[in-house]
Amino acid sequence: MKAWLGILALIAMGAQADDDGPTPCDNVETSQQSLDCSVYNRKTAERELNDAYNGLNARISAQYGDQPAVLKEYLAKVKAAQDLWRKLREADCAVEVLEADKDGNSSQTALNDCMAQRSDERSEYLQTIGTQGDENDAPDQ
Repeated sequence: MKAWLGILALIAMGAQADDDGPTPCDNVETSQQSLDCSVYNRKTAERELNDAYNGLNARISAQYGDQPAVLKEYLAKVKAAQDLWRKLREADCAVEVLEADKDGNSSQTALNDCMAQRSDERSEYLQTIGTQGDENDAPDQ
């Protein structure tokens, strides 16, 4: 029994270490390391963006689940806005990359950095939608 507890403890620590472990952004000294860091940041930001979008859809569904017509319209508008935002992000970042050096990794690094930054900003915004009612429902202190 103690052996199983020890194994479970090691598994739990391993899972935590994955979240807190080293990243490609630790000790960046070369252009290849900078590119690897930008790829990591872009993937992380995209994952967080998807989580924020899914969270928004869940909040909307919870708030308007008893009003199917309103729910359908709200979800459709959120999807349309997200699709348009993605196109804007790609266009804006394409403009920013024009200034990057076309040789080497700098152009791709600049694109990844731009996409990550814009995705982070959008994630923060999406997390605010559908929460206004929560603030109004809070008791006065």
